[in-house]
Amino acid sequence: MRVWAPYAAESVEIEVDGARHSLTAQREGWWALGHELPTGTDYAFVVDGSGPFPDPRSPWQPSGVHGPSRTFDPASHRWQDAAWTGRDVRGALLYELHVGTFTEAGTFDAAGERLGYLRDLGVEMIQLMPVAAFPGQRGWGYDGVALYAVHDTYGGPAALQRFVDAAHARGIAVSLDVVYNHLGPSGNYLARYGPYFTSGHTTPWGDAVNLDGTGSSEVRRFIVDNALRWLRDFHLDALRLDAVHALVDDSPTHLLAELADAVADLSCALGRPLSLIAESDLNDVRMVTPTRAGGLGMTAQWADDVHHAVHAYLTGERHGYYLDFGSPDTLAKALERVFVHDGGHSTFRGRDWGAPVPEDVDGHRFVVFTSNHDQVGNRGLGDRPAARLTDSQLAASAALLLGAPATPMLFMGEEWAASTPWLYMTDHGEPELAESVREGRAREFAEHGWDEIYGSGTHAPDPQDLQTAAASVLRWQERGTGRHARIEDFTRALIELRARTPDLRSGDRARTRVTATEEWALVRRGAVTVAVNVGSRVHRIPFAGASHLRVLLTWEQGVRIEGDQLVLPPGAAVLGPHG
Repeated sequence: MRVWAPYAAESVEIEVDGARHSLTAQREGWWALGHELPTGTDYAFVVDGSGPFPDPRSPWQPSGVHGPSRTFDPASHRWQDAAWTGRDVRGALLYELHVGTFTEAGTFDAAGERLGYLRDLGVEMIQLMPVAAFPGQRGWGYDGVALYAVHDTYGGPAALQRFVDAAHARGIAVSLDVVYNHLGPSGNYLARYGPYFTSGHTTPWGDAVNLDGTGSSEVRRFIVDNALRWLRDFHLDALRLDAVHALVDDSPTHLLAELADAVADLSCALGRPLSLIAESDLNDVRMVTPTRAGGLGMTAQWADDVHHAVHAYLTGERHGYYLDFGSPDTLAKALERVFVHDGGHSTFRGRDWGAPVPEDVDGHRFVVFTSNHDQVGNRGLGDRPAARLTDSQLAASAALLLGAPATPMLFMGEEWAASTPWLYMTDHGEPELAESVREGRAREFAEHGWDEIYGSGTHAPDPQDLQTAAASVLRWQERGTGRHARIEDFTRALIELRARTPDLRSGDRARTRVTATEEWALVRRGAVTVAVNVGSRVHRIPFAGASHLRVLLTWEQGVRIEGDQLVLPPGAAVLGPHG
C-alpha cells in the first residue's frame, strides 16, 4: 500500500477501523505501509495530522467521495471473455450510454439486461459516459473526483467488470469516457497530497492539471496508470478522453502522445486492439496523426462540426456556435472535409480556427453524431432533435449520419426517437454549491438565448431536483409504438444496410461527394448514393446516371427514377447500382 504525498512534511498515516498506522517515507514523495490491506478493507490517509482523506487512487468509494476508500482486487473476477479478440473503434457503430438514466434502476446490471437489444440493433461499441466516483447519487459524471473508483450507485467496480464481460459475450466492445482535464468541485482532495494542479495554466474549470510543472512527472504517471488500469483490469476496449484541448501541456512530449505510446505497448502485450478517442475543439488533424509522424497518436476524435452542420441544416437554428452553420455548402463541406472551421474565420470564436484535413486521412478517424450528451443536455430544456423535427427529417438525419464516411455514434434512445429529454443533473450536498449550480444554469439559459427558442418566461430545470434526473430516464415502454416504432425500423434497416454495403461502411473520403440545396442533398459514396429531402414536398432532383441505380432503402414509398431525375418524397433513400 503506497501513496504519493510530496506535500507531507512530517508524516503520512493510514486510518483503518479507527486506528492509525504510520507509513514510511520513500523517494520522490512516496510513502509506503509495507504490506497490502485485505480486499474489502475501508481506509483513509492522514497527511501531517490533517484528514482522514480518501486515497487518490481509491478503487471504490462506497460511502461517497468524502468517505473512506475501500480496497478492491480486480483479479477476483473470473473473466469469461477469453475468446474476445477486441474491436478497433474505427468504423464501428457506437452507442453513447449514461448508466444512471439508461434504465429505471440506473445500474450496470440493469444496463446489462439490455445488451441483447443493443446487439440486435447492430451496436458494435458502447460508449459509456464517465463512471468515476462523483458527488451524490446522480449526475453526468464529468465532475468525478475519485478517478480510479467506480461510482457506487452504479454498482461499483465489480459491476463494471460484469458489464464488460457480458458485452463481450454478445460481441460488443466497450469504451469508457474518462475526464483528465479537471476534477469536480466537491470531494477533490488531490491538492492535499501534492501538486496535481497548477496556476501556471488556466482552464474553464480553474487551475489546470499540472502536466509540465514541478512534480508533473508523477501527475502524468497518475493519469497514464489510470488509463492502463481501465484497459487492463476491466478489459475495456477504448477510452474516450474528455475535452483534451484543456490538457495544457508545454512539455517536449505532450501527455496525449505519451499516453498513446503506453496504450500501444499494452495493446501489443494483450494481443487485442485498444483505442483512444479524443474530444477536441482544436480542429487539428495532428490529434489523430501517429506519434511516429509527430502527431498525438489518438485513434479517433469526435467531430463536432459535422453535428453542427447537420443540426443547423435540419433545424434552422443559428444561435451560439451554430452561427457559421446551416447552409447547404456548410453541410457539404462537413460531410466531405470533416472540419468546417479549417483555417478560416469562426464567428463564434471571433478568430481564425482549425486546419484542413488531408483527403487521404481515413474518415473512420472521426466519430460523428447527430445527438450526444452535450448537444442534447446542454440545451436549455434538454430536448432531443425528435422533439422539433418531423419524422421525415429524422429519417434524413439518420441517413446522413449512417451514410457518412466516418465512425457513427447514436445517443441512447435516438434510434427510436425517444420522447424523454436529457437534462443537466447534479446532486451536491453542500447548500452553497447547490445554489451556485442552480444560478449558473439559469445564467447560461439567459446567455445562450434559449428563451428565443422556447418562449419568454421559460426557465432552466433545477439540476438539483430529483425530478430533473427522473425525467431523463428512458421510457423503454414507448418502443414499438407510434412514431417510435417506425423510426426504429428505419434506423435498424439503415444500420443493416451499412453493415453489408462496403461503399457505405467505407471511410474513404476521396470517394465522397456531396451536392446540397436548402431542401435536399445527395451524398455519393462510391457507387452508392444517400439522398435526403428535408422539405415538405416531393422534389425532382437532376441525377446524371440515375437510370443505372435502384432503390436499396427508402423512408417513403414513391421514390423512383425517371430518366436522369430522382423523384424523392420527404425523408431519405439509399440508392445503389443494379445487380
